[in-house]
Amino acid sequence: MNPLTKLSRALMHEIRTLRGAFYRRLYVSSDDEQGIVDQFHRLYFDARAFNMTWRNTFWMGHAILKCPLDLWIYQELIVELKPAVIVECGTAFGGSALYLASICDMVGQGKVVTVDVEHRDGRPEHPRITYLTGSSTRDETFDRVLQETAGCDGPIVVILDSDHRKPHVLAELHRYAAIVSPGSYLIVEDTNLNGHPIEPDFGPGPAEAVEEFLASAPGFTVDRSREKLYLTFNAGGYLKKAPSA
Repeated sequence: MNPLTKLSRALMHEIRTLRGAFYRRLYVSSDDEQGIVDQFHRLYFDARAFNMTWRNTFWMGHAILKCPLDLWIYQELIVELKPAVIVECGTAFGGSALYLASICDMVGQGKVVTVDVEHRDGRPEHPRITYLTGSSTRDETFDRVLQETAGCDGPIVVILDSDHRKPHVLAELHRYAAIVSPGSYLIVEDTNLNGHPIEPDFGPGPAEAVEEFLASAPGFTVDRSREKLYLTFNAGGYLKKAPSA
């Protein structure tokens, strides 16, 4: 690369960095920034009591119980990784499975294997979606997931959004980490519970499970770049598997 071009790019990077810092300081100091995000996070989450925000969000007419900013990150991950399989633990109404399948349609690759303890009528049908009924941590359920992912030609992404109590999430982490492809993601949803910053009385949940898991899973690291949109229900939960893991 031409030395002048390299210098020009470096200067533009510095300018963008300084400009971003300047605009942030116009409105809020760095000490207050996280407090403002947390305050909005609580407002956004608790609005569910009035059937607002994430309890009143739909994809193609199907309820999808997630923060739209996290869904945007999922879209970016699918485009980047082009996964062969996305395993979702926690189906609910099937809106998120349909969303993931729709993005797979757009990139022309991938299928969704979604697991839930409860069967619900009216879930969306899509050729890329496979519904499995059973606890995500039971041997027979996991064996069926292994059958669906066996021999796949491409990355495997796992999203955990079922029972949010720490023991269950930790069991899922230890079990499903093995099927995540090197360089791909194991995403733990709702790490915001138990005062992070919502529902402080929830008790140990996803965030605490992630903390314990990472202490004994050196092959995974938290990818904070996936929290770039400020509001996320999954802070600290975007776990990237090392390329050589």
